[in-house]
Amino acid sequence: MKVTEHIKKANGKTLFSFEIIPPTKGKNIQELYDNIDPLMEFEPPFIDVTTSREEYVYIDRNGLFDRKITRMRPGTVGICAAIKHKYNVDTIPHVLCGGFSKEETEYLLVDCHYLGIENVMALRGDAMSHQKFFEPSNGGHHYACDLVKQIQNLNKGKYLHDVIEADDKADFCVGVAGYPEKHVEAPSLNSDLKRLKEKVDAGADYVVTQMFFDNSKYFEFVKEARNAGIDVPIIPGIKPIAISRHLQMLPQVFKIDIPEPLISAVEKCKNNKEVRQVGIEWCIQQSKELMEGGAPVLHYYSMGKSSNIERIAKAVF
Repeated sequence: MKVTEHIKKANGKTLFSFEIIPPTKGKNIQELYDNIDPLMEFEPPFIDVTTSREEYVYIDRNGLFDRKITRMRPGTVGICAAIKHKYNVDTIPHVLCGGFSKEETEYLLVDCHYLGIENVMALRGDAMSHQKFFEPSNGGHHYACDLVKQIQNLNKGKYLHDVIEADDKADFCVGVAGYPEKHVEAPSLNSDLKRLKEKVDAGADYVVTQMFFDNSKYFEFVKEARNAGIDVPIIPGIKPIAISRHLQMLPQVFKIDIPEPLISAVEKCKNNKEVRQVGIEWCIQQSKELMEGGAPVLHYYSMGKSSNIERIAKAVF
């Protein structure tokens, strides 16, 4: 079932969902299952699975270093299929511009269609570690808007090099990212909303936001998006603070603000166990307020760990 159908079927009830990351190469998928198992009690209608960009590694060959490209967390589509089969839940693979040519994207989408995966999350992706700014891969898309267009073309039977008349066309529901505190590269929030409107006009069916810790940022973002003519569901993305280093790391990486009361509470903690508890309590209150404000889904960035998300969900759902 499509994400938009799940939301419509809920008839105003706020749904629970979460996002996981594939294990690194050499790890067993059972660890992932062990973290998903406790969260199935809350009946998530869908689970997101991230896709990692390629990265460079240096291989020592008798004192000379060869630079090779690798993916440390491959297997997004395979994990989606495994989770879908094991838990009978819809899964949503993240599809990136970065690291993929248009042809590779088409192959991935065809695989998803064969597997009965009806939803995809279309993202530009980040720059590689050695790049100052995002650079598209050879033959790949520069913007998520263009990726959305490719997916919608495939929904119409328009492949990159063919138009295929068939009864069994893909019919993907497409999610895109939104930024309540604007994308780091956007010159203003207004210009960022224009880019989001372009993605929706291209065929995006729903929006999932970047994490935030101040709910007023989400509610204002939804208001401004509606004023801009964006009428698709806007799902808040939420992450509980878990370690003291998050106070520096999260604003640096994601360019988001952390409210002063949360900063003060974390700074009073003696260890990360106490920080984790503060993060859980803050996220519970944040979740309840978002639910009361009519959020269609609460989407948690679990990073593959479930214990704090489980405690939050028990208090909210």
